[in-house]
Amino acid sequence: MMRKQILWNSDWLFARGDTPEKATPVTLPHTWNAKDGQDGGNDYYRGTCLYTKAFAAPAHSDSEEVWLEFEGVAMTAVVTLNGHELTRHEGGYATFRVNLTPALAAQNTLTVAVDNGKNRTVYLQKADFTFYGGIYRPVHLLVVPKAHFALDYHGAPGLRITPVLSADLKTAEIHAEAWVTGTAQSVQFTLGEETLSAPVTDGKAEGTFKLENVHLWDGVNDPYLYKMQATLDSGDAVEANFGCRTIAFDAEKGFILNGRPYRLCGAARHQDRQGLGNALTEKEHDEDMALLREMGANTVRLAHYQHAQYFYDLCDKYGLVAWAEIPYITEHMPEGRANTLSQMTELVVQNYNHPSIVCWGLSNEITGSGKTEDLVENHKLLNDLCHKLDATRPTTMAHIFMLDANDPLVFLPDIRSYNLYYGWYVGEWDQNDAWFDEFHKNHPDAVIGLSEYGADANPAYQSAKPAKGDWSEG
Repeated sequence: MMRKQILWNSDWLFARGDTPEKATPVTLPHTWNAKDGQDGGNDYYRGTCLYTKAFAAPAHSDSEEVWLEFEGVAMTAVVTLNGHELTRHEGGYATFRVNLTPALAAQNTLTVAVDNGKNRTVYLQKADFTFYGGIYRPVHLLVVPKAHFALDYHGAPGLRITPVLSADLKTAEIHAEAWVTGTAQSVQFTLGEETLSAPVTDGKAEGTFKLENVHLWDGVNDPYLYKMQATLDSGDAVEANFGCRTIAFDAEKGFILNGRPYRLCGAARHQDRQGLGNALTEKEHDEDMALLREMGANTVRLAHYQHAQYFYDLCDKYGLVAWAEIPYITEHMPEGRANTLSQMTELVVQNYNHPSIVCWGLSNEITGSGKTEDLVENHKLLNDLCHKLDATRPTTMAHIFMLDANDPLVFLPDIRSYNLYYGWYVGEWDQNDAWFDEFHKNHPDAVIGLSEYGADANPAYQSAKPAKGDWSEG
């Protein structure tokens, strides 16, 4: 029995919480803030809305389960099937899944209550962009054997791949790990023409391939990808792309890719579009990538939250070095500590295999509303969590330019960056260089980068013929 995946974007009914009697048909992806969230007034509708779908149970046997996979629901989702609440997911940017089988009938009514209202426990709550509400990424119905690759571990793909390259970058050990739910004796891993069988112990299987004549993932020059498959005797199978590359950060040489300095120049990207809000399709993702490539970017900061898997895949495919982060931004909420940890867990485990991602962002301008001991402790926990979940990538933070560059918080992550706006909000453009020269003189061993600069992406500040001193955000 092979895994079946069915796109489930059509035949939904949508009703705003303040007018529940006015249900209208919608097709996903969908946000209720596509218009009112884009006028800059910060008066867009925030609250709970209902998505409802009536459906007949898909064909499945007693030895199969039926799951739903949501790629992104903003910001909190409560999933109810035939009156039975099945799950609650807090965080608007990560994949999550729910097992429908226990409450499934021949004819069914599914309700997803989606809330982007103000609260003190789910990030984000304060920033200079819109917190769109909705089921704004695709939904899939999955029919899987009871013995299947784990669907319930924080939205992870169930297959994790870690390449370890030799010093000369010619050979590699490719370590594969798979997590299994249900009764299974072994996992068959396949890489190219080679297949190895690994026993399942306590729900996990591991195996290692030896790879000769490694073809490197080498940024925009040659973003080569390998593909690995994993299968079970039950028929369930998953696959994942990965790349073989080494990364490092040096205080003198900057970013180092595959043993050589690799100068990074790019932009920050948000996942919204005029008229659509954040309910993007593959077409808009492709257009954004095309714009980045046209401008000559070789890197992108995916701000300020987890982006669509489709866009991380594009970064892998086209060789853009990516910074990935969680929406821990502007204001620290002591009540939201658990949510920062759960969103970081999802970000790392869901995106571990992407060779384009080179660092995990702990937060952005988080001291903008003040610095406290609880804030620092929260960052220590996040930093440790990242290292526990992923020993291959460093952590980073983007600091607000008012934060003293000698503050101990600056040195908590492995690498660090600043959002500097000299030449725009304050001072002159050349003060950016002077700021970095001063930092490097005082902290010669600390890796530092420029994570934002300039005039933001506000169309009101854009011109075909910018005057001297007009800069766009990067």
